[in-house]
Amino acid sequence: MNFRNYYSIIIICTFSFCLNMFGEIMLIEKDNSEGMDLSNFLSFSVEFPASFTLLASMNPCPCGYYNHPKKQCVCAPGFVQKYLNRISGPLLDRIDLHVEVVPVAFEELTQECIVESSMDIRERVVEARSIQENRFDKIGIHCNAQIDDSRITNFCTINIQARNLLKMAMERLNLSARAYNRILKVSRTIADLEGSCTVKTSHISEAINYRSLDREKWVS
Repeated sequence: MNFRNYYSIIIICTFSFCLNMFGEIMLIEKDNSEGMDLSNFLSFSVEFPASFTLLASMNPCPCGYYNHPKKQCVCAPGFVQKYLNRISGPLLDRIDLHVEVVPVAFEELTQECIVESSMDIRERVVEARSIQENRFDKIGIHCNAQIDDSRITNFCTINIQARNLLKMAMERLNLSARAYNRILKVSRTIADLEGSCTVKTSHISEAINYRSLDREKWVS
């Protein structure tokens, strides 16, 4: 990564991968709710722990200025798409949050405003985790990320307005079934952070906005 650039994308995900026999990262195609991977080799099997949270970042293009609000990208035609294609579709589907980080203007840096403190945010996170632990107490999981696909509609029920919004996003962004489930889980978490018992349209909208790499400007 070129750290001289101040424009990047942050990706956060909870998925499974393992190292293959050549020492390369190999994505496990099957989502693993148990957090373990059973890798079969020639005459033996090895079980690896495979439950973790990944935080990573990348430039939007080789020069770092693709889609920059003020500076012009100088990458040759086709280079941006080739660069973004280094993240495969199956891997991209497993990324929960894509956050586009744009440069902050001087006026915004120097503006005095009231922001939520880290301690207040921590309290909301602890409360949300407590809500999730109580929700899943009888089925052996601890948080929304562990919800099995077969049970997702039981815990992530949405109204008709939210359903229509999600349908429109699925069609316009050409999202996969896995991305659909990720959006529902993230929206359920957003609702928990707000202390809401139901998943509202605003929660679905926010979860969709966290999938910037799925938008047309990144895949066109």
